[in-house]
Amino acid sequence: MENVIECRNLTHYYGKRLIYEDLSFNVPRGRILGLLGKNGTGKTTTINILSGFLQPRSGECYILGEKIGQMNPLTRRRIGLLIEGHVQYQFMTIEQIERFYSAFYPEWKREAYYELMSRLKVAPHQKINRMSCGQRSQVALGLILAQDPEVLVLDDFSLGLDPGYRRLFVDYLREYAKAENKTVFLTSHIIQDMERLVDDCIIMDYGRILIQMPVEELLGKFRRYTGSVGDGFNPHFDATIYNPAVLRSTLEAYSMEDEQSVRAKLTAAGVQDIVAERVSLEDAFIGLTGKY
Repeated sequence: MENVIECRNLTHYYGKRLIYEDLSFNVPRGRILGLLGKNGTGKTTTINILSGFLQPRSGECYILGEKIGQMNPLTRRRIGLLIEGHVQYQFMTIEQIERFYSAFYPEWKREAYYELMSRLKVAPHQKINRMSCGQRSQVALGLILAQDPEVLVLDDFSLGLDPGYRRLFVDYLREYAKAENKTVFLTSHIIQDMERLVDDCIIMDYGRILIQMPVEELLGKFRRYTGSVGDGFNPHFDATIYNPAVLRSTLEAYSMEDEQSVRAKLTAAGVQDIVAERVSLEDAFIGLTGKY
């Protein structure tokens, strides 16, 4: 499958603080990939590198086969970019800003913009500076969709939206991307949204990728295990069991290994009454990265 985005051995520091080292990943054409990580793990740094606003200390990134930083302007026009929901020219109305942007894009699709505005229930003559933060972020997104880019790079796309509007937009974006065969790379702090939206996920910890795989595969394998333990139990397991912790004589741990093998390891350590549960993407994220 053709990779639309390729990042190879990215290393970046802010001053002396290492953000990550030798970070590599690909996004195949037509897939939606979500980058998940706690605050400070480098999500927005990665977006800024992909947008060309930030030069990594080392490593290379390519979009649509061209190296970022040396990209032909015609290629760059095929990329839609959203940085934390910002929209310029907030003194304009919904209608005015659409006409303004349309002049710069020969393949402009105004219907994509107005369909999203209709779902948000905003009037064409409404001024952007009188809208909520969440609504303004969706105006920015509507303008990007109307550009009809092949690739969308979205940072915190649901910024400021309440649960109902987030659900509406997540469903709308997935329908749009699949119908138009768009490739999407995005971040969000709201992982419940990602489970409904993305095909693949990267879960990052500080300085490294913990896992990269299709969400369906991850949730098919990942389990939370709980069981009873005696006083003074001190959990020590191999690397296939993630973040074991004891609270009030109950062990909680996570694993992607087959259930029979995990049960055997827990039983050998003295854990009793073992229960295995499927988890949501948010629970898998916490299981891999830890609660704190």
